[in-house]
Amino acid sequence: MTREAFADHGVADRLFVVPDGVAALEFLRKEGDHAGAPTPDLVLLDLNLPRMGGREVLAAVKGDPALARIPVVVLTTSDADDDVVASYALHANAYVTKPVDFDRFIEVVRKIDDFFVSVVRLPPR
Repeated sequence: MTREAFADHGVADRLFVVPDGVAALEFLRKEGDHAGAPTPDLVLLDLNLPRMGGREVLAAVKGDPALARIPVVVLTTSDADDDVVASYALHANAYVTKPVDFDRFIEVVRKIDDFFVSVVRLPPR
């Protein structure tokens, strides 16, 4: 669904999707099959990942000086206060609950992209 939303917004060529939390960290750290992976400008992170949960991935990213500057937006189905509080405590840059409706989801993804591409100034690489 995320890939479709980005394709509709014209940024699918900049989207990389990994199947689980372990692969997310390997991608970000350019390990194994991801040795040539680009450094992302933004990470959209689901909390409900197999093999390693999103909170663990977030903690690893924000605890790694080489990755900590990358903005991480938690984009997940959970709207539980505990998840929101825990994500911000782990230094998530934003927390967004995934809308169930596809059109609304596309709108949310567009706003995230617009904000992090057009509005904010990110640290230099």
